[in-house]
Amino acid sequence: YSQKKKSITSSKDVCGYPLSIFFIVVNEFCERFSYYGMRAVLVLYFKYFLQWDEDLATSIYHTFVALCYLTPILGAIVADSWLGKFKTIVYLSIVYTIGQVAMAVSAVHDITDSNRDGTPDNMTFHVALSMVGLFLIALGTGGIKPCVAAFGGDQFSEHQDKQRRTFFSVFYLCINGGSLLSTIITPILRGQECGIYSQQKCYSLAFGVPAALMVVALVVFIVGSGMYYKAEPEGNIMLDVCKCIGFAIKNRYRHRSNQYPRRQHWMDWAEEKYDKLLIAQIKMVLKVLFLYIPLPMFWTLFDQKGSRWTLQATTMNGYFGKLVIQPDQMQIFNPILILTLVPIMDSVIYPLIKKCGFNFTPLKRMTVGMFLAAMAFVCAALVQVEIDKTLPVFPSASQSQLKLLNMGSSAVTVNLPGNESLTLNAAQVCLCNVIFSQTQDLTSKPGQGNNEIRFVNGMNMPVNVTTSAVDLGLIEPFYYSTYSTIKNGETKFSLLSGSQSCEYIKDFGFGGSYTFFIPSTFVFGPDCQDSITVVEDIEPNSVHMALQIPQYFFITAGEVMFSVTGLEFSYSQAPSNMKAVLQAGWLFTVAIGNFIVLIVAEIAKLPNKWAEYVLFASLLVLVCIIFSTMAYFYTYIDPSEIEDQFSKKVDEDEDDKDKREKAEIKMVRRDSAESYDDSYKQSNM
Repeated sequence: YSQKKKSITSSKDVCGYPLSIFFIVVNEFCERFSYYGMRAVLVLYFKYFLQWDEDLATSIYHTFVALCYLTPILGAIVADSWLGKFKTIVYLSIVYTIGQVAMAVSAVHDITDSNRDGTPDNMTFHVALSMVGLFLIALGTGGIKPCVAAFGGDQFSEHQDKQRRTFFSVFYLCINGGSLLSTIITPILRGQECGIYSQQKCYSLAFGVPAALMVVALVVFIVGSGMYYKAEPEGNIMLDVCKCIGFAIKNRYRHRSNQYPRRQHWMDWAEEKYDKLLIAQIKMVLKVLFLYIPLPMFWTLFDQKGSRWTLQATTMNGYFGKLVIQPDQMQIFNPILILTLVPIMDSVIYPLIKKCGFNFTPLKRMTVGMFLAAMAFVCAALVQVEIDKTLPVFPSASQSQLKLLNMGSSAVTVNLPGNESLTLNAAQVCLCNVIFSQTQDLTSKPGQGNNEIRFVNGMNMPVNVTTSAVDLGLIEPFYYSTYSTIKNGETKFSLLSGSQSCEYIKDFGFGGSYTFFIPSTFVFGPDCQDSITVVEDIEPNSVHMALQIPQYFFITAGEVMFSVTGLEFSYSQAPSNMKAVLQAGWLFTVAIGNFIVLIVAEIAKLPNKWAEYVLFASLLVLVCIIFSTMAYFYTYIDPSEIEDQFSKKVDEDEDDKDKREKAEIKMVRRDSAESYDDSYKQSNM
């Protein structure tokens, strides 16, 4: 303690705060920006860049998140038992930075795009590099998670309690601030188009900026090195707890026969080797950890807002007036609602419930939070039902789609086997499901909110069609162009044939497919816009992204009541030296919850997404009932009182021991005196 006091006293203070903490705060903001920015676009990178299906993209996403919540346990043990917090943060931040750079490089499509068509030719290289990058990121972000906040707290002396509390408030504000800004910015970067030979969605920039922020975080943290108080590693309580539990189990197994008397609790079998106070503290922790058993199901639903919900948003309309919201930007509602709901809950909702005479205990709050998360997935299911109504119906396995286009100047009657006769007017298109096929067409809805368009030339002269972003090329007479990708928004097409030209303007939404027919009667000039016939092959996204706001509200309200209250409850029910054990257990429930997503999705194999949402909601309601039953029989305790009782008992035992020792000394002295008298008498005789 004297070494710490001397070290902190020698450091500079700014406005009553150690100068060193400003480096820590900046480091945390940049690191959280880096992590959440990369994670915001990750599932879309899997689907659209690596070209995985939604199930595989979701599975790998949740595996990554699970690893990010498993590695903090490793980081805490390394910091407390071996390297210390400072070295652990520096070394793992280097690993973290390498991982972010690897992700940015893996998203550069030009590296393996030898034919320059915009699609990587060696996808194995990109997949392997991205998986290595994600593993390093999980190791880095998880490893430093338990160290940074604790390292910041170490910088304050004993008389700076108020400043320490303010620091933690600012620290967690930086976490939410970094998350909020990165969730806004990185999807915008992803939506840009970049490339050396061909222009594609700029995932490399979306990963590159977080990588740059991680470099800044590392440099800033190292610059402040000379100002930090660096506590020496003193051992990790989790290792002691595990050893004590292991010894109790092993000792109980050795004495499993009936000849040995039973003990009140199975942890009592560790009394031969470990202190009774430690055993009592572990009993209190195990009581809380038992309540953790149903908790992973909440995280199973909660973390799908970054996977399933983001993929759901890609099939929706993102126009908010003149503002366009990207699918992965919808996640910004989570940090915004957290910053809004936490003070409202603490200042308005909870006091109001208390005034109504209802005992809204922490475990009851957590139960309500789980129920709200289930309601969020019911909302997601209802939104999915509306989306499914707008999705195109493609031919079944026994059918093909035939597109009939009348390119002449008069009506045509068409007779198809097994179908009624059709009359097509000039420049008219008809779609028919028949048992034979003449042409190939789109077999899925355009991804990433883009639009697919093509032109059909019905004139007897070639036409060149171009836009500022795409060149459809020269279209021969009575022929069509291949599909080209067009972003949402207004697009101007230039039609050229010899010296004649036409400007055609079309405003596109999200996820539509169109065929533009240039009729044989087409005339170039200022009025050419009205001569082109537009056929909507696939309806654009019409369900608005605003419909996702209720599900984000319910999931965030559930998070506030479940997560914030759960940590508060856990800390109040455990001894002060066991906080790290409970934090490890809490993070472990998050990891298990993400693994459950993989298990349920693989076992269920439901064809409809709305049914999967209902399944997850139903499972959480079931778990909610189980948890409420467990909570009903839980008895709240005061760990400090129990520890005081043990301390008093130890003191009494020591007093008794002292009395016994004094009595023994008196007895020894008396015996010695009697022995002396006897020997004196014998010598006189």
